[in-house]
Amino acid sequence: MNFYEILGVTPDSELADIKSAYRKLARKYHPDVNPDGARRFKEISRAYDTLSDVNKRKQYDTLNGFFKSTYRKDDFKKEFKTNPNKDFSKKSEPKTNSNEQKKSKSSQQENKFSGIFNSFFDANFHESKNEKIQPQNGKDITTDIAISLSEAVKGTNRVVNVVHTELCPRCRGRKFINGSKCQVCNGTGEYSLHKRINVKIPVNVKNGAKLRIKGEGGEGQFGGKNGDLYLLIHIEGTSRVKYDNLNLLYDLPITPYEAVLGGEIDIPTIEGKVKLKLPPHTSSGQKFRLSGQGLKRNGKVGDMIVTVSIEISKHLSDDEIKLYEKLKKIAADNIRENLLNE
Repeated sequence: MNFYEILGVTPDSELADIKSAYRKLARKYHPDVNPDGARRFKEISRAYDTLSDVNKRKQYDTLNGFFKSTYRKDDFKKEFKTNPNKDFSKKSEPKTNSNEQKKSKSSQQENKFSGIFNSFFDANFHESKNEKIQPQNGKDITTDIAISLSEAVKGTNRVVNVVHTELCPRCRGRKFINGSKCQVCNGTGEYSLHKRINVKIPVNVKNGAKLRIKGEGGEGQFGGKNGDLYLLIHIEGTSRVKYDNLNLLYDLPITPYEAVLGGEIDIPTIEGKVKLKLPPHTSSGQKFRLSGQGLKRNGKVGDMIVTVSIEISKHLSDDEIKLYEKLKKIAADNIRENLLNE
């Protein structure tokens, strides 16, 4: 955002010109006069607040590459035509006698061009030369990483796509070069760089953990340090496996005959299969605890809590259906008989 363009003035404008330009624009875009001019009025006020303050203007000019010259180019051309022998490197010419004028005339003629440019460029760079710019550290970047429960326990690798915002290599973040908008970054002072980073996810990482990758954040400015990249870990469960701190919660489907007869069932865990012994007459919703089969972290080990649910296959054979019909006929117990009394 170029404050000089907003007010319609130049970096060489005096404070009186800036105030005059502000008053005209403020009357035109004030919200009480122009309901649609609120945003424009805000920009005008912000620009005036900076340019009307000597210290703020000095800092703004330095950071954005605006340099105030002693003479404008048009002034050079005009004054050079009317007074071609003037030495522009001097602010004023002391009075001399005729002999001294003759002696110095040739040297003045010889140095008139260097005087013009010295006056112009010395004024441009004198102020920025002595201005000390403070280093600015780059911004930190945070991005989300989703991993499975198995990857959280065993560790894994991820390729992370990160968008770095870095200083423009041409203007180095100043946005303007000698009052003109930088053509490389179009006046933004920065450019975006896409980077792929291979990241190692450690073993037994915790859900919600933040992994820090040093120096892979935004680029520092004026000698400042680069920011860091933070990876926010999200452990995704499945439809049947969830987790509660170090405990794994496992929803285990069993068939009706397994519920009635009981038996041993293989259960997949992170480190392999374990056997769960079902007692006869197991009910749906009944819970079983497998000690030491949960997550491991900092020397602690969780458990696996298995909740059984009796499920019937959607692809029963004709023989299976006939057996269910036979079971229906011979069933003696009515399990819903005392519902109202329970």
